[in-house]
Parts: sequence; structure tokens; C-alpha cells
Amino acid sequence: MVQKEAGAERRPRGRPRSFDPDEVLDKARAVFWNLGYAATSLDDLAAATGLNRPSLYAAFGDKHALYLAALARSAKEATTALGAALATELPLRVVLQAIFDRTVEIYRRGEEGQRGCFLIGTAVTQAVDDPEARALLGAYVAETDRLFRERFERDRATLAAGVSPAGAGAMASGVFHTLAVRARTGAGEAELKAIGLAATDMICGPKP
Repeated sequence: MVQKEAGAERRPRGRPRSFDPDEVLDKARAVFWNLGYAATSLDDLAAATGLNRPSLYAAFGDKHALYLAALARSAKEATTALGAALATELPLRVVLQAIFDRTVEIYRRGEEGQRGCFLIGTAVTQAVDDPEARALLGAYVAETDRLFRERFERDRATLAAGVSPAGAGAMASGVFHTLAVRARTGAGEAELKAIGLAATDMICGPKP
């Protein structure tokens, strides 16, 4: 009797993935963004992503793991975009104003109303009793501080009198985050952009 070649009859176990994990994560993030972590159910996530619970568990783990993945992705996207914007060779005032204006445009988006920043809007509450969410949020805030500070160190000579790069970095980062909160409360475009302009004037001095 001729033995069959080892593995000839083997079949891959389980069904191959027929979805894009990045797309699923985007859809799940939208649910967390609108409802918050605590109010989001697995049924909500399944309905939004089109995946059943077993498939969600297999791809991402439990609800908490999926939320942390969405937080980490958002932090990376936001800091990458901010770093790129700050790295341009345009004058500091122009760069800051463009960043704040663009931030306002992004934070005012949302299918069900202005939803601000995903991390600030959801993780601030979740961080109270969730060490992993708190760590991700803290790292995100620290990174925005660093990115602004490094640009201000580069342009120290153009800062307003008495303003240090470290102080300006914390101020700019704080404005970046308060815009998210204010957008979440429904503040209008003009109001939000005025805050960005005021912050720019405080950091760079009044526009000539």
C-alpha cells in the first residue's frame, strides 16, 4: 500500500479572513466615539462592523482589547499628522494657525454631531479606572507636548517675550486638547478658530 504524502489531505482550519481589519477597526472606533466605551455593547460593535461576536473575538480579542487598539491607532494617526505639520519650513505663526484651523475642521465632524477627538472624548472618562487606557492617553498627551516643544525650541527666536519653548509647548498642546472638548460641547467654527488665533498670538506675540 502506497502511503499518502504527509500533509496531502490537510486543510486549513477555520475560515480565512474575508474582511479588512483596518476597516473593521475604523467602524468599531466610530461606535466607541459616539457612545463612549461603557455604553458600547458587543451587539453594537457587531452591527457596525458586520462581524459576529466570535469573529470579533478572533480578530481583536474582547471589547476592551478592541477599544485599546482603536485608542492606539488614533494616537498614532494624530501624532503622525501633527509631527508632519510642525516639520514644515513655513514661519511658526503660519504653521500654528494652520494646525489649529485644521484641528477645528476635524473636531467638528461627526455623523451625529461634533465629536471632537476620539482619545480626549472617550479616554478621559475611561482612564479613571482603566490603567491601560490611562497610560495610552497619558502617552498621547506627552507626545503632543513634545512635538510642539521641539518646534518651539527650533523657533525660539520668534516666540513672544518671556515665553519659553516648554511653556509654549504645554500651552499649544493644551489648546489642541481643549478644542476637542469645546467641539464636543457644540462650539461653533468661529468660536473655536478664535481660540486658536488667541493662542497663536500669545505664543508668537500679536501679529504685526
